[in-house]
Amino acid sequence: MKIEIDQQSGFCFGVEKVIKIAEDILKEEGKVYCLGEIVHNQREMERLVSLGLVTIDYETYRNMKNCKVLIRAHGEPPETYEIAKKNNIQLLDGTCPIVDRLQKKVKIGFEEMKKKDGQVIIFGKEKHAEVIGLKGQAEGKAIVVNHLQELDQIDFSKPVVLYSQTTRNKKKYRELGREIQKRINGVTDRSELLIYNTICNQVANRELTIREFARNHDLVLFVSGKNSSNGKMLYQVCKEENPNSRFISAESEIEKSWFDNIKSVGICGATSTPEWLMRNVAENVKSLNKE
Repeated sequence: MKIEIDQQSGFCFGVEKVIKIAEDILKEEGKVYCLGEIVHNQREMERLVSLGLVTIDYETYRNMKNCKVLIRAHGEPPETYEIAKKNNIQLLDGTCPIVDRLQKKVKIGFEEMKKKDGQVIIFGKEKHAEVIGLKGQAEGKAIVVNHLQELDQIDFSKPVVLYSQTTRNKKKYRELGREIQKRINGVTDRSELLIYNTICNQVANRELTIREFARNHDLVLFVSGKNSSNGKMLYQVCKEENPNSRFISAESEIEKSWFDNIKSVGICGATSTPEWLMRNVAENVKSLNKE
């Protein structure tokens, strides 16, 4: 039986960066606080916790002083930095460079929209950490839209600038933009919509490569944390291309019955899936094949 790990799967650049920051400080000091879950993968979290990583929530953070705190790849709103300055907290900033650039764009766009009595719209999930950081750049006044059904929040008689959370689906973002333009045209003769392409290409291209990978195997094992939005999206992509795809979070979830009459197994994962975990899954499949 052929077993192949998708070389395009695993941590994206932003996650790699913040994990490296965490590992370096843990090696040096044996402990570091992280504001929120550093990565949406339980197994990787267990590994980092064993090294000394301590996850804290915002309530705890507001009451901390004279310490070091790691900011994850999703980024943070300005308030987080203000608290750090006030409480003498040294921030280890692991914000993904792509998210950092997007935050700056949203801040500029918000200032421009204030002059025009316009609106900042963000395509994303309201409570997602990245979106919370983006809303903070607009003083919390950005309108977050996750589905076409939520567009009624927008006043289409006013100017609109549209951004996307970096990990969203490009096709759905284009559909959203077209629908907003259509509704604006129904209200005013003047085009008052600016759309910025802010989806991370590294993440977006995963969908294309994973479709091809899934087609090339009899069985696909998709490895991801259950609370990973990117994982849920990419697993659906696998399922569309290969109905014989299985979602697992650890090698212990593999069932021997899945491999009856299977000649080729593909192992892939989300942008929050560590490479070592996919290798563990591959080794488990090899051992089952020997039984």
